[in-house]
Amino acid sequence: MLHEIIIAGFGGQGILSAGRLLAYAGMLDDKEVSFLPSYGPEMRGGTANCMVVISDSAIASPVLNSCSALIVMNNPSLEKFESWLKPGGILITDSSLVRNKIKRTDIKTFELPATQYALDADNKAYSNIFLLGKLIKETGCVKVESFEKALYNILPEKKHYMIPEEMAVLKAGMDY
Repeated sequence: MLHEIIIAGFGGQGILSAGRLLAYAGMLDDKEVSFLPSYGPEMRGGTANCMVVISDSAIASPVLNSCSALIVMNNPSLEKFESWLKPGGILITDSSLVRNKIKRTDIKTFELPATQYALDADNKAYSNIFLLGKLIKETGCVKVESFEKALYNILPEKKHYMIPEEMAVLKAGMDY
């Protein structure tokens, strides 16, 4: 099993947090993992992306030039990374913000209104978790239980009260 994942969008959308959570969950599943964040100097509002590799065997490099799964949360990220997706790969977009037409026909595409879902839930930080739910469902890259444990390990203790709701958001994304 090898999952090469890119998550991309604007700074402030939880792009790097999503990648970190995914990588940590992969570690809890006893997988080999790498996490490589990248962001512009502007951070919030600038571009951000991360590369996450989850594998049964050793990972040669954390740097990807293609991927098996891609989450994009804005139009510039779709434009930049759509061509990086391998044929048969999975593309998950935040349809609340990504309005550009997807050009590829050789991939599986899932368009989820993640930002709208998060706004309706009155917590804009949930949009990345909603999209990760779909990724986990479609790829099986990590176990749901491991993702929940990752939340407890990564989030500060003062935010642990939010984890049951975040898990409900993850499951909503899985079921969308």
